[in-house]
Amino acid sequence: MIGIDRDDEALAAASRRLQRFGEAVVIVRENFADITRVLRAQGLQQVDGILFDLGASSMQFEDAARGFSFAIAGPLDMRMDRRQSRTAAGLVNHLPEEELAGIIWRYGEERWSRRIARAIMRARPLATTTELAEVVAGAIPRRSWPRGIHPATRTFQALRIAVNDELLNLEKAIPDAAEALREAGRLCAITFHSLEDRTIKHTFLRLSRGCTCPPGTSASMSSGKRLLRILTKKPVTASPAEIARNPRARSAKLRAAERISEVEA
Repeated sequence: MIGIDRDDEALAAASRRLQRFGEAVVIVRENFADITRVLRAQGLQQVDGILFDLGASSMQFEDAARGFSFAIAGPLDMRMDRRQSRTAAGLVNHLPEEELAGIIWRYGEERWSRRIARAIMRARPLATTTELAEVVAGAIPRRSWPRGIHPATRTFQALRIAVNDELLNLEKAIPDAAEALREAGRLCAITFHSLEDRTIKHTFLRLSRGCTCPPGTSASMSSGKRLLRILTKKPVTASPAEIARNPRARSAKLRAAERISEVEA
C-alpha cells in the first residue's frame, strides 16, 4: 500500500500507526495531483485500487497553530503542506477586494462574498482566525446567518481551498488515477462538501462517457476513450449509527467507479 499526503504531521501519525506492516506500506510526502509520478517512482505503472480521502483532517482542525478553525485563536495559516509559501494570511491581507470576493464566492458559495471582502479590506491587517471570523460574522446581516453553522464557515472553507489548490489538484488527480488502475480496479473518493462531491461526480461522468472535455484537462480526459464504469448512482452516506459514533461523518459522501477493459472502452 502506498499512502500519499502533503501534511508532515499526518504522515508521522500514519507511519506510527502502520509500522507493524513493515515494508508492505510506503508513506510518501507528495501532492496526490502527482500520483502518476509517485507511482512510477515506486516502480509501478498500474494498481488495483485508489482511495481519495479529501479535505482537512480532524487533527488539522483541532491544532490551533495550523489556523484551520475559527473556534480557537491561531495564525491565519491553513497550509496542508507547510513547505509552501502561500498562506491564508497572505490572501486575506494582500489580495485585491474583487479577487478576494471571487474566492469566497467560488469556493465557499457565499452569497455575501462582496460584503465580506469589503469588510476584510477595512479591517486588515488581520492576524488570527478569531479576528477574521469576527469580521466575517459582522459583515453578514444577523437575520441572514446560516442555521446550524458559524457564519464564517463558508469563508474559511473558501480560503482553505484556495490556499491548498484543492479543487484544481482534484481535477488533475482523478483522471490520472483512473489511468493508473488495472482492469476492474476500483477508484473511490470520500468528500466532505458539495464542491468536492460535484467535482468527483462530474469527472466520473466524463470518464465513463469518453466525452470531449474542456481545454487544459489531461490527455486521458479528452482522448474520447472511456475509462470508468460508475458503481454509485448516488453517493453512499453514513448511517445514523455511524453519525452517532462520529458526528463529523454526517457530511461525508462516498462515490466509486471501476476501470473498464480495453474492449469496453
